[in-house]
Amino acid sequence: MARRFDGGRLVIASHNAGKVREIGELLAPCGAQVVSAGTLGLPEPEETGATFIENAVIKAEAAARAARLPALADDSGLAVHALGGRPGIHSARWAGPERDFKAAMTRLEEALSGQPDRTAHFACALALAWPDGHVETVEGTVNGRLVWPPRGNNGFGYDPMFMADGRDQTFGEMEPAAKHAISHRADAFRKLVAVCFDIKTT
Repeated sequence: MARRFDGGRLVIASHNAGKVREIGELLAPCGAQVVSAGTLGLPEPEETGATFIENAVIKAEAAARAARLPALADDSGLAVHALGGRPGIHSARWAGPERDFKAAMTRLEEALSGQPDRTAHFACALALAWPDGHVETVEGTVNGRLVWPPRGNNGFGYDPMFMADGRDQTFGEMEPAAKHAISHRADAFRKLVAVCFDIKTT
């Protein structure tokens, strides 16, 4: 049986402000007191995993050990089917050290030049780690296709280029609540909350 989070402070093992904000919104009904790894000054571990799950576990375990608190890490990315799943676990690296996702989206479009298949999916792995070494993991996905030029200024990363199946707006055009209802991160969070969190009704 999965271990449940029993309340109190929860470290979000990320230095990405957009990601921390989105995770905080998704966890709001659970009563967790969210604090980011960046706020605590925790170092970022080297992501040496070969999968999203492996990298999420590396980050969650490192933050839980350093902060001596439960820690939640997300590793997510965009897998483009015509590119054999790239950029995948290297999605953030395509943006370079400056996290320039406009440049990353241009690079992606250039890589797709002449490709009729523009299908892709976002994947999100979540790892919830405790200081004693226990870890719970889940993974969520959302399927869609890539559009060009990018549309919208909401979200972050590759959101302005990704349109989920059955939608006519990119993630960059959607309001946060609409995106949270269908995103890969929301899918993963629904799974994690079901096994590890209690929804607060007061």
